[in-house]
Amino acid sequence: MNFRLSTTKLGAFALAAALTVGASAGFASAQDGAKQDMKAAGHDTKDAAVDTGHGVKTGTEKAYHGTKHVTKKAYHKTKHGVKKAYHKTATTVDPHDHQ
Repeated sequence: MNFRLSTTKLGAFALAAALTVGASAGFASAQDGAKQDMKAAGHDTKDAAVDTGHGVKTGTEKAYHGTKHVTKKAYHKTKHGVKKAYHKTATTVDPHDHQ
């Protein structure tokens, strides 16, 4: 009977040891998976920030060039309008007319 009791205890110990080793292996695997998930999330966040930065740069450049174009256009139209007004008044007013 003593032999049987020790076999039962040995079997229970072996079962407990197997479950402990199996659980710790699963835990280590879960930690590696979580670590890889965190790395992937960090890389995805970086990539999103880079894409956003490129989009902002492109939008800023387009706005700058558009503003530059419209400013030059307004300058040339104003310059043309001033010359036209000058010539119109210069030809209508008689320079010899002293009132």
